[in-house]
Amino acid sequence: MKKTLALFFILVVFVAILLSSPEFSIAKVFMDKVEKEYGTFAKRRAFYLVQMMNDAKDLDDMGKMEKVNDFFNQTPYTPDKVTWGVSDYWATRLEFIGKDKADCEDYVIAKYFTLKELGVPTSKLFMTYAKSIRYKSAHMVLTYYETPKSVPLVMDNYNYKILPASARDDLIPIYSFSGDELFNAKQAQIGKMVPAAARQTRPWDELIITRQKD
Repeated sequence: MKKTLALFFILVVFVAILLSSPEFSIAKVFMDKVEKEYGTFAKRRAFYLVQMMNDAKDLDDMGKMEKVNDFFNQTPYTPDKVTWGVSDYWATRLEFIGKDKADCEDYVIAKYFTLKELGVPTSKLFMTYAKSIRYKSAHMVLTYYETPKSVPLVMDNYNYKILPASARDDLIPIYSFSGDELFNAKQAQIGKMVPAAARQTRPWDELIITRQKD
């Protein structure tokens, strides 16, 4: 009887391992590249990103969004002029992690590609330009639609809580586009084009994170 129970327990554990989601990881050679380009603390931030993704990988969409939103919002807001020496620059996720500085577009891009890797359907994720009433300026947020007709949830670096758009009376939505439209999106409604760097073929999800079984 004991032998049968032991074998049953081993079988259960084995099946659980087979059914578990693959782990996220970054190859050592790429971690070394991060350290070489941006320093030891950037390498540590990349490690914590992977750790966060592994903590979030088996959660539902809302759980994943909360983890990702909280992680990237820890990075301090810094204007592009200070970080990059130009008035408008859209950073890749690697640049975000490396610099540990970001403006609103950078938060959105990093959150979008991380949620995409975590399995959140990109058909539900949109990059949304809005006008911030509080700051009287253009702003970008990441929005999530449970269904095409749902009130979207807003992931933002101003307000760290994920709230429905109907509860964000400080934002006036102007224009939304999907990640697939990132390269040719325009924001003519607020008087400027997407930066030249954004129109080039850029590795927006540039932080090589893979999934593998233990």
